[in-house]
Amino acid sequence: MFIEIQSFDEFLKLKETEPALLAYFSTDACNVCKVLKPKVAELVSKEFPKIKPVYVKSDILPDVAAQNQIFTAPTILVFFDGRETIRKSRNIGISELQREISRPYFMIFSE
Repeated sequence: MFIEIQSFDEFLKLKETEPALLAYFSTDACNVCKVLKPKVAELVSKEFPKIKPVYVKSDILPDVAAQNQIFTAPTILVFFDGRETIRKSRNIGISELQREISRPYFMIFSE
């Protein structure tokens, strides 16, 4: 479900070209991240299928984390039209995340 980002350039390109992007920043040492990631993947696939979910290992790609001012794991950033719209860190509730994504998502993707 998540596409693992391999470089800063790849991240920038996706941010610029995708109308909606969810970036999940984490490290291998983060146990909370491992539990939360599949829940976020399920939320995006069921409720927000037009959002492209990407996974960034902050310890492997510190430049991507630094450019996005990521200081803790997990951190979720949601971009709409290349602009950061939502930022969640540490204690992230799935229902709260769903509520926050819903409004901008349906404003952009309503038909």
